[in-house]
Amino acid sequence: MRLRSVTTLLATLVLALAVPGTAGATPGSGVTGTIFKQKTVGDTDYVLREVVIQPGGYTGWHYHDGKLYAYVKNGTLTHNSADCGLDGLYRKGAVFTEPSDTVHIGRNLGTTPVVLEVLYVLPHGSPLSQDAPNPGCPF
Repeated sequence: MRLRSVTTLLATLVLALAVPGTAGATPGSGVTGTIFKQKTVGDTDYVLREVVIQPGGYTGWHYHDGKLYAYVKNGTLTHNSADCGLDGLYRKGAVFTEPSDTVHIGRNLGTTPVVLEVLYVLPHGSPLSQDAPNPGCPF
């Protein structure tokens, strides 16, 4: 291969890596999760998990293949839907659900960690969540 061909190839690769592609998943930040219990009954998986979102943290845009039931053990969760609107502000002691296949993001805009106890009710073999691109919201 000639030097000119190698140089052209390298330049093409650098440009391809430097130019952003189409919008992909939006990863979360400052979020950890611990599974306490899992059980499969028939074709449904039940997963009990604690989710902690640190101050300034967020889940990233995502959806679930099944329904979620959540209890806010600590902090305040800001919950936004794909239309960028606020669809919930859940404080310590609140209980809420998330329907399946609904794109959303959870954020901790407070100064203390948000601690959620979450029961996932999912079709057997489904991941806990599916990543989704930011629908165009400024956060």
